[in-house]
Amino acid sequence: YNTLACNVIGFSYDNGKQGSGGIEQYYNDQLTGTNGREYGYLDDEANMEKVIKSAENGNTIVSTIDVNIQRIVEKYIDEWMSGIGSKTAAVIAMDPRNGEILAMSSNRRFDLNNPRDLSSAYSQEEIAAMTDEGRMDAWNQMWRNYCVNDTYEPGSPAKPMTVAAGLEEGVIGQNDTFLCDGGQDVGGYRIKCVSIYGHGILTVEQSLMKSCNDVMMQIAAKLGIQRFAKYQKLFGMGQKTGIDLPGEAATIMHKKENMGLVELATVSFGQSFQITPIQLITTASSIINGGRRITPHFAVSAESTDGMFYRKFSYPERTGVVSGSTSETMRYILEQVVAEGSGKRAKLPEYRIGGKTATSEKLPRSLKKYISSFLGFAPADDPQVIALITIDEPVGIYYGGTIAAPVIADIFSNILPYLDVERVDPADPE
Repeated sequence: YNTLACNVIGFSYDNGKQGSGGIEQYYNDQLTGTNGREYGYLDDEANMEKVIKSAENGNTIVSTIDVNIQRIVEKYIDEWMSGIGSKTAAVIAMDPRNGEILAMSSNRRFDLNNPRDLSSAYSQEEIAAMTDEGRMDAWNQMWRNYCVNDTYEPGSPAKPMTVAAGLEEGVIGQNDTFLCDGGQDVGGYRIKCVSIYGHGILTVEQSLMKSCNDVMMQIAAKLGIQRFAKYQKLFGMGQKTGIDLPGEAATIMHKKENMGLVELATVSFGQSFQITPIQLITTASSIINGGRRITPHFAVSAESTDGMFYRKFSYPERTGVVSGSTSETMRYILEQVVAEGSGKRAKLPEYRIGGKTATSEKLPRSLKKYISSFLGFAPADDPQVIALITIDEPVGIYYGGTIAAPVIADIFSNILPYLDVERVDPADPE
């Protein structure tokens, strides 16, 4: 399939003995076969005897990737890039119940049949002018899997973690109200809300619908550093997800002993720490799936061509991240974010969609460069698919609710019918 799922599959070299990137590298020991040999020897009467040792195939890895969903994801990434465009656009689609990844892609692609061909990203003049080191850097950038290898400040999709922790610890209730006056004075700093003039009185639900930083800081202050850090650990922050791909980047978090009130405030709304897209979608899954920390993965099984070997893979899962009731509340609140809040452009009339928008400013802030994203799941009451789009340095408009949410809506409008996700009657008020 040429470029399809290239960063997930990877390729091989050295006559197929060594995998590079993706599943090829991670499961190299399973995939690599044994070369055949032909050799001769002289018998007792000096006659040449020939011995042939047959080649043995490696095992087959059966993956979770759905070719049709992968094609749909790549189609809408390409449409985005040929339209408004950005430095990078990447999408993950996953089953939040078990961590099976249905699709993963970005605009960084290469032909798996010719993985060192740089012509899709560079002109012939640019390629000819490259040093050996420059060519290697160009290959590594092209082969790099943004969803797993790159970190960024997530912004607002981190806010559901703060709310879920507050609900779980009982420091807030779903119907509690807060005053947003445009920011909080913390540690000698004025940390501003997205609305510098303030949102006024907000419920917990409305604080996520309007993506209010001020309320998140107030909830985090109620939790305190010790309890907030406890939930960071429960959510798996600061640890790798364990995905079966090489080179997973670690989350860059404040350690509990180094976290002050300023750090507590900024982390509560998704700033001053870095995370990979795969970590974010995995953590979000634990909030909406009943509180289970699942392991994102691709491999289902390994089997030999002769049928003599079969192994089904299993992956770690941890329960009790949040309670079932907290998870149910979070699903409801995040559905309202799409129904009436900042995620309205992800709404689909025949499906119940939940989600969270984000617009985060990159470091250094003085450059005014942004990452826009949208995290969505469906159906909202019983999530069967969760998807995340991350748009790095969009051209022009950079608000996640404006540019990222519609891409997930387009993807969902294709994959939800394909997955036979339950529809709702748009005319039914329920």
